[in-house]
Amino acid sequence: MTEFLFKNFALLDVERGRLLSGHQVLVRDGKIAQIAKGAIRAAKAQVVDCGGRTLMPGLIDCHVHMVFVANHAGILGRSGMNTTPAMLPSLMNAYVAELMRGMILRGFTTARDAGGADLGHKQAIERKLFLGPRLFVSGRAISQTGGHGDGRSQAELTEPCSCVHLAGGIGRLADGDAEVRKAVRDEIRLGADQIKLMAGGGVGSLHDPIDQLQYSTAELEAVVDEATRSHTYVLAHAYTADAIRRCIVAGVRTIEHGNLIDEDAARKMVRAGTYLVPTLVTYDVGMKIGREMQMPEATMAKRAYVYAAGSRSLELAKRAGVKIAFGTDLYIKPDQYQSDEFLIRAEVLSNADVIRSATTVGAEVVRMPGQIGVIKEGAFADLLVVDGDPLKNIKLLTGQGEQLSVIMKEGEFVKNRLPI
Repeated sequence: MTEFLFKNFALLDVERGRLLSGHQVLVRDGKIAQIAKGAIRAAKAQVVDCGGRTLMPGLIDCHVHMVFVANHAGILGRSGMNTTPAMLPSLMNAYVAELMRGMILRGFTTARDAGGADLGHKQAIERKLFLGPRLFVSGRAISQTGGHGDGRSQAELTEPCSCVHLAGGIGRLADGDAEVRKAVRDEIRLGADQIKLMAGGGVGSLHDPIDQLQYSTAELEAVVDEATRSHTYVLAHAYTADAIRRCIVAGVRTIEHGNLIDEDAARKMVRAGTYLVPTLVTYDVGMKIGREMQMPEATMAKRAYVYAAGSRSLELAKRAGVKIAFGTDLYIKPDQYQSDEFLIRAEVLSNADVIRSATTVGAEVVRMPGQIGVIKEGAFADLLVVDGDPLKNIKLLTGQGEQLSVIMKEGEFVKNRLPI
């Protein structure tokens, strides 16, 4: 039985957005065994003196694409959604391992992959073959022909081969009730924790306008029905208010991106209990270095369009009371820019709101409320010791974890520069 006793810290109560003093936290066998105001008696515990720093829960990124990033590593001039393999799966998974390692060293102890990563990646983390965050995987996203997950160019006349998607793509094509149901069933068979659906036009796909409404209502409802009967849920790529409204009616649980949301759609999300997962940093980075990365001009034009609406979408959703989770969606240099999402959101939201999006709200999205994203008895011991107060200075959560003295996942140190 391994025990660690954390003392001499300011406890970040993420739900109320305030620091609490005078507490101690006992970690035992991967979970938080006790929290007390005052001293905890634990003679056999190893003491972690935090030196007055802040103790907070590990972070949660609800929209990453680790396989997609790996498959495009170092490849310039490609359409963002191109599914043609750029490297062998063996090399690609070596890139994935490095990406996951960097993510947890930035304090992200949990991540939801929104298309690409599969059960094998999750198992590699669980079996400690890779160092990385706890994973919730979506397998391959479901897309209509000509939709956001169709990586073929307009000059390509061949039918897509499933082997292409198995070798590093993030999507699979399915049309009509029978095909979408089969696709969902297959992804669940392959171990998907949740189902990703392309419900509108995208930035990285060249041939579908942002405002294109993808899939019929019946197809949307079929996807949700299949997921629901397997006791899971659907996350949908959707930018426009019309696309969001159609997803809400169909029963989609989380909306990814949502840059072009309006007040009516936001109110409907609140009534339905639908979560929003904005991913503003991906547009910010694309605008900064997209041309350097030789992105097509059509992609840059789309990116500029949704980028301009990003901050407004946060303001509108917050005002309406939509629950907002933290996401990044970076397929360009996530190792460098992932944590910049904190800075972009902090221009609109309070630091406490931003932190909640990456802790308690994220925990709700991955259906682990009270177990991750919070410091409470019985929760997993996913802990960060921060060199300062992130409620006052959100920059402490950025960079490559330089301001994180301790990163613990399930009671094991990933990083520790404090004496024990």
